[in-house]
Amino acid sequence: MVLQKNSEAVLRKPRICVMGYKGLNRLVHSVLADYGNQADIVVVDQVFDEALTVAKDLERNKAADVIISAGANATILRSALTLPVVPIKVTGYDVLLALMKARMVSERVGIVTYRDPIPELEATKSLLKLEVSQRTYQTLEDARDCFRSFAAEGYQVIVGSSVVVDLAEQNGIVGILAYSQTSIRQAIDDGIEIARIAKIESARYEQLNIVLHHLQEAVLAVDSSERITAINPAMERMIGVPCAEALGRVLSDLAPPLSLRGVLSSGEEALERVVQLNLATCVANHIPIREQGLISGAVLTLQDARVIQRADTNIRSQRRVRNLAARYHFHQIVGNSSAFAHARLAAERYASTNSTVLITGESGTGKELFAQSIHNASSRRDKPFVAVNCAAFPEPLLESELFGYEEGAFTGSRKGGKPGLFEVAHTGTIFLDEIGDMPIPLQTRLLRVLQEKEVVRLGNAQPVPIDVRIIAATHQDLMQRAENGLFRVDLYYRLNILHLHLPALRERVDDIPILALQMLHASLRRSGSSLPADQALAPLMPYLRSYRWPGNVRELENVAERLAVSLSACQMATEINYNDFSEDFPEIFSGKPVEEDMSSLSHRPLEATTLSEIMAKAGGNRQVAAKMLGISRTTLWRHLKTIGTT
Repeated sequence: MVLQKNSEAVLRKPRICVMGYKGLNRLVHSVLADYGNQADIVVVDQVFDEALTVAKDLERNKAADVIISAGANATILRSALTLPVVPIKVTGYDVLLALMKARMVSERVGIVTYRDPIPELEATKSLLKLEVSQRTYQTLEDARDCFRSFAAEGYQVIVGSSVVVDLAEQNGIVGILAYSQTSIRQAIDDGIEIARIAKIESARYEQLNIVLHHLQEAVLAVDSSERITAINPAMERMIGVPCAEALGRVLSDLAPPLSLRGVLSSGEEALERVVQLNLATCVANHIPIREQGLISGAVLTLQDARVIQRADTNIRSQRRVRNLAARYHFHQIVGNSSAFAHARLAAERYASTNSTVLITGESGTGKELFAQSIHNASSRRDKPFVAVNCAAFPEPLLESELFGYEEGAFTGSRKGGKPGLFEVAHTGTIFLDEIGDMPIPLQTRLLRVLQEKEVVRLGNAQPVPIDVRIIAATHQDLMQRAENGLFRVDLYYRLNILHLHLPALRERVDDIPILALQMLHASLRRSGSSLPADQALAPLMPYLRSYRWPGNVRELENVAERLAVSLSACQMATEINYNDFSEDFPEIFSGKPVEEDMSSLSHRPLEATTLSEIMAKAGGNRQVAAKMLGISRTTLWRHLKTIGTT
């Protein structure tokens, strides 16, 4: 409805009011017929105070778009109104026509103009062979004084504005108006164009106000003096001040914590500032407004931190379903030991097929990392990847999550129902982690999905066809569970088409140095430390290689993170006190290191003596020495160069 009103305002003809003495207005009336289709023009025979009273009524009632007037009257109106006031300007052509008319009456002509004399008049006098005297006025009394002096000097004709013409006519002297139809037409044309632009801008402003009014975010704008020029209801509620009271006030006086003086002086935006307002924590954005390169104002947006926190919670709660992309690829899998390399090669082969894969291995060996890599290397890489932990849900919830439900299927079911994760994963891959913990009834339903390639939602009998690749994972012995009646044998054989076993970390000891180095390096950089990870790890490597790692790679990552915290105060490896680590990492130091005769070195930093002893033990073979230290040959060469032993 409001937008419709705005459109009607734009289509309406401009409303123009012309104000002046009768002499000027008679000239205006002579051209009005030419503008009947372009504008609604009203002519008012009023000047000065009376004209100002009428004009203010028009402005207050929004009954006019533009006012046209001349001389002092135009100046008075323009200074007191916000409505556009277009002055009728006297041109050289107007003066020439007026003087030609005056010469028919007398060769002595008096000219009265508002404020400034006409500089071109001297040349005109010689052309027309006239005696011309110019005088100016600023007030009505000045104009009367000019007329009296001309009358006293015996002038029979006076050229000037409408007020002078009216005075002349009242006293039996010929008065000639110093305006022409051309100047009147120009003023009306200018008024129509100004009104047209003003109406368009007004409509845009109204639409902007509508948008601001419906924004949930609190918004206000200020001018270059920090006076509030616009404010929406959300901001009114935040600062506790009605719009009518806020407009025109200085923001820093109204709400000091929200001051925009900084952005007005610097011209630099300030985003996501945390401010306290009326005992509430808010997030504020300060944005400068520039016009032709200059700061003309600023905008403030404000959000209650609690609203942001709720939105973040909602986003996070929905991300499990919406974030359907696999992140990991085979090139991100670190490890060169023979057992691990064999598993990776097998996984790469499996990626080229659509067969079901069963991944087994202890917790923390990277089963989901392999599942994602298989998906990203398969023909389904651009399709959804949906992961679900079968041990994380109670049976009723897991059933509705996997297979979906119809509206009214159970108490609390969502209006309209909900598709299950099998439907969400259509054309892609579904990863069923901890499949060994799936309840027997759901195993039966899963077996049917594998056989029939379709799912049935809870509360519905109509099957939904699906095209999904299944990758399952478990840390349990499924055959043993099947013998104990905890897992269906037929489901096991349906899942175990392609079997991928991931070795435990203790079975791939040769991968520990590179994994530990990579993890510690990342942890140190996250904590802002530039400590070389290889130097810090070298004395610890024998212990890391001998430890059994019941938590596998996940536990190694945990140790690397804890180690980074312990090392955060050290700038160089020589500052590390390894004697304290036995208390910080008792599980790591509970056994003997792989190389028992290296135990005396494990508590010392990587110094020249250490390097010499390691090189001696390795028989001068740099590759063997680097492997013993858990560093690369390039890094070893750099250390040897430092102590002058290259």
